[in-house]
Amino acid sequence: MADPRWLDEREFRAWLGYRRMRLLLDAQIVRDLNRDSGLSDPDYDVLSALSSSKDRRWRLNQLAAHMLWSKSRLSRHISRMEERGLVTREECAADARGADIVLTDGGMRAIEAAAPDHVESVRRHLIDLLTTEQIETLGDIADTVLAHLAEDQGDTAP
Repeated sequence: MADPRWLDEREFRAWLGYRRMRLLLDAQIVRDLNRDSGLSDPDYDVLSALSSSKDRRWRLNQLAAHMLWSKSRLSRHISRMEERGLVTREECAADARGADIVLTDGGMRAIEAAAPDHVESVRRHLIDLLTTEQIETLGDIADTVLAHLAEDQGDTAP
C-alpha cells in the first residue's frame, strides 16, 4: 500500500478554507433566504428547478436525482410543499407509475418574490467580494471538479 500523499501547508490551507467557507456561506445564504421569503433551501431548489423548465414540471425521480436526494425524502418534502400550495403532484402521462411535480401559480409567485433577495444575498456574501479574475477562477475550479465527479459517477455532463 502506498504512503498517503499528505497535503502540504498551501494545499491544507486551501482545503480547510474551502470547507469553512462552504459551511458558513451556505448557512448565511439559507438564513437570509428564510428570513426574506420564508422558504427553506430545499424549497428554493425545487421551485427554481420547476420554474426553469419550459412546462414548469419535473418527474419526481429526475428532480430527486438533480437534488441528490432519495425519492422518498423528496416525496415527503413535496408533500409539505403541496400543503402550502407551492406545487402539485400529477400522474405522469407517459408512465402511470411515475409522478410529475408541477409548479403552481402560488409557487411561481413565491420563487419570483424570493429570487431578487436571494441573488442579493449571493452577491453580498460572495460575488461582490471577489474580483472579476477570482470569479473566473472560481468558475473554472467548479467546472474542473464537477467534470471529474460526473466522470467518476458515469455521468456525461457536470
